[in-house]
Amino acid sequence: MDQLAAIRAFARVVEAGNFTRAADSLSMPNATLSKLVQELEAHLHIRLLQRTTRRVTVTPEGQEYYEKTARILKDLEDIDTSFNAVRGQPHGHLRIDVGGSTARDVLIPMLPDFMARYPDIRIDLGVSDRSIDLIGDSVDCVIRGGPLSDSSLIARQIGSATLITCATPQYLKLFGIPAYPQELNNGHRLVSYLSSQSGRGFPFRFQKDGEKLEIKTEHRLGINESNAHLAAALAGLGIVQTFTYAARSALKKGELVEILKEWRPAAYPFHLVYPQTRHVTHRLRVFIDWLVEKFPARVADADD
Repeated sequence: MDQLAAIRAFARVVEAGNFTRAADSLSMPNATLSKLVQELEAHLHIRLLQRTTRRVTVTPEGQEYYEKTARILKDLEDIDTSFNAVRGQPHGHLRIDVGGSTARDVLIPMLPDFMARYPDIRIDLGVSDRSIDLIGDSVDCVIRGGPLSDSSLIARQIGSATLITCATPQYLKLFGIPAYPQELNNGHRLVSYLSSQSGRGFPFRFQKDGEKLEIKTEHRLGINESNAHLAAALAGLGIVQTFTYAARSALKKGELVEILKEWRPAAYPFHLVYPQTRHVTHRLRVFIDWLVEKFPARVADADD
């Protein structure tokens, strides 16, 4: 038995929550991973995992073994990282997840610089607005906007963006230009951005001279992906609230018009997030440092 490989396989099952996702993250067949864990259990003469047809749970002995061996695996990674740093360029595979419009308008335009600096790092970029399980989905880090509540994650604020309210000139010609946020309740068609967690539409938020308002009127159309959300506005389907960086090109071309500008809500924070339990490899560390350096402190406003 390759004990180190077996320990790593067992640790990934604990972190991923099942054998299939653990095997995928290690790029090995499910049967191979299962055999490694079985050999480890036979070697230790204890049951590490309790398997049923629906789930895998860690036994008390398995939890104790995981916690002790996790320190060993971290020490080994630290040793490897130190030698990689001495030899020069970091290398390996980074899995990053980012929202749709942020990927298109912010991160991807910056990536040529990172890939030129670190040619030996390979990136898998997951682009979606859904919430993901960083451990279970084997993702190194995510870039997300908005407040964060999961205390098991490490979050580093990297910048902020402005939300604007806008619609097409044709829509505003048909339905009129609201002068106050409350007028959105008077026959206007709203295209809401839907929460990936609850499925409910986020309220339209406004702020002026310290006064804050939320408009929770029923939307006519709800969309859970940021690029499609903006496309709905461009199609004249209604009023949206979106990021200035996403709408900037359409605003300059006159395809969208900002309304209620004096009621823009407070700046929307963006964070880089990664698990506390995951060792920060050399390649992840250089990505974090690069992103903090390059990500705009304030993502450009539409009228910049």
